[in-house]
Amino acid sequence: MTRVKKGVHALKRRRSVLKQTKGFRHGRSTKERQAKEALLHSGNYSFAHRKDKKSHNRKLWNIKINAGARELGMSYSKLIGALKAKNILLDRKILSDLAENNPTVFARVLENIK
Repeated sequence: MTRVKKGVHALKRRRSVLKQTKGFRHGRSTKERQAKEALLHSGNYSFAHRKDKKSHNRKLWNIKINAGARELGMSYSKLIGALKAKNILLDRKILSDLAENNPTVFARVLENIK
């Protein structure tokens, strides 16, 4: 059987790991063993917090919609209820963007509901 030297592949793997941990603090960005462990943990954290990020954004959207609606004399729950009753299909992300960046358009949407 032929002798296999793994210098090229080991170097490639090492470079790949260290490139992914660039910007980590202390030895986690320079030492191979610490970098590999930090990568495993960071992957777990990012997987676990993807759903958390979605729920956090949804809460933010609700807060922005409520603030925009209260300025125009309506509560969040009445606004959402009226949207469903009128069968207006604007989701919370779009409504929050309108309330924050285009208050005139948001006011027109509320006038349509009333």
